Amino acid sequence: MFHKICIYGAGAIGGWLGARLAAQGAAVSAVARGATLAALRAHGLRLREAGDDGAVLETVHAVQASEQPAELGVQDLVIVAVKAPAMGQVAAHIAPLLGPGTVVLTAMNGVPWWFLQGFGGALAGTRLE
Repeated sequence: MFHKICIYGAGAIGGWLGARLAAQGAAVSAVARGATLAALRAHGLRLREAGDDGAVLETVHAVQASEQPAELGVQDLVIVAVKAPAMGQVAAHIAPLLGPGTVVLTAMNGVPWWFLQGFGGALAGTRLE
């Protein structure tokens, strides 16, 4: 199991994944900015969902959150949960989270058909459908 997990982009998708992983005992941290960063620092990761009886259940998990990946240290797993246009910025700043055994998992939405244009290699020119 991955113990140290960083959510890079704790919006709807990243926040949900982070809350679920924290509920299972993972040490979850988050790279965020602006209002999201302020909310994570003040309230932690909050997940509200309907229980089997229809009642709203809320769980709250304290997380270390920073705008600077270097403040969070090397992780076992980094989940990148940003929209596709932000991936270049993430790639430029993710290195401090990565160690020799770190796994990086993308949970992006908004991946356009032209995403692989200009990457080169075996997937050069591939159209995503």
